[in-house]
Amino acid sequence: MKFIVSSSALLRQLQAVQGVIQTNNVLPILDHYLFEVDGRQLTICTTDLNTTMRTRLAVEGNGQAKVAVPGKILLETLKTLPDQPISLALDPKTFAVELHTDKGKFKLSGENGEEFPTLPEMTGNQQFELPSDALLTGISNTLFAVGTDELRLAMTGVKMECAGDTLSFVATDAHKLVLHKQGGIEVPASAGFIVPRKALNLLKSTLPGDTSPVKVSYNNTHVVFAFGDLELTCRLIDQKYPDYQAVIPKDGGSRLLLRRTEFLSSLRRISIYSSKSTYQVRLSIKGNELQLSAEDPDFSNQALETLACEYNGPDMEIGFNARFLVEMLSTLSGDEVQFELSSSSRPGVLRPVHQEDQEDTLMLLMPVMLSDYRA
Repeated sequence: MKFIVSSSALLRQLQAVQGVIQTNNVLPILDHYLFEVDGRQLTICTTDLNTTMRTRLAVEGNGQAKVAVPGKILLETLKTLPDQPISLALDPKTFAVELHTDKGKFKLSGENGEEFPTLPEMTGNQQFELPSDALLTGISNTLFAVGTDELRLAMTGVKMECAGDTLSFVATDAHKLVLHKQGGIEVPASAGFIVPRKALNLLKSTLPGDTSPVKVSYNNTHVVFAFGDLELTCRLIDQKYPDYQAVIPKDGGSRLLLRRTEFLSSLRRISIYSSKSTYQVRLSIKGNELQLSAEDPDFSNQALETLACEYNGPDMEIGFNARFLVEMLSTLSGDEVQFELSSSSRPGVLRPVHQEDQEDTLMLLMPVMLSDYRA
């Protein structure tokens, strides 16, 4: 069975689903792309058994075939080709793949496509749609806060919660927490599910940054994100998510207003001089002045900077992990941020002063115990 396709178009679709393929697969067939040709349409599929991506593109041909094509060698071949029409012949008996260009022929040894793992059956689905840029913002604002401890499996993903007309994204690693709410979305019923980090990273790299629709279908075990020619299916994390609402302060505390980029730049400089084991930075607030300081006692390094601020509370000293604070400020947008602080032992809550319509982002950071050092 033969078909003709643009080399650049095929390469683009292969690269879109390539991220699913792991480097050390238990099953050799998982190193392959599944090619399914049905008339004038080619469907390409990759999977690691937990996450599956599928894409489609138009081809010139007829007939049907289903062959697993070795991924690495095909991808490397296409990367070296100039844009041109290429012909691919799939042998349904030997599973051989022949690639013909205007100057040569390449033969690859494929596998039986019927042995490629099949997509899970999706039953009892709920579904809703949201703009691609809204989903991308929710993922980008929370993904950095996802935990890496496999013993706390629930924290290794982002919890997506549907309630009313709002979709919430929640991520935490027990040191920091991010809650991003996106309003104006018609969801069928209240529900919550935890999406693994890998699937979200794949979505982050493939979602268009425009308002094109993304269809989200989910049940108790899987979720599907469909947009454009791409479709991503992943197994949900079947764990109970921590009660994150219990750690978010209800009283708000004193408000510290700062220019985000100025605060971020100062933190980056100060953190160079912090301890490489704790990355502790001290925030000392007196009136409308914020003093940032850090030390590394192992090398006798010290740093101190002073920033102008707006503050409506009593004088305070509080310590934070500088790396976590830099991550949060780098992720937030806008010129000004508001830091809500109540005491040196309670978490600080960071918010952008000006937020986009129907968006609400909250970032919470646990403090660290201050040393006796004074810069």
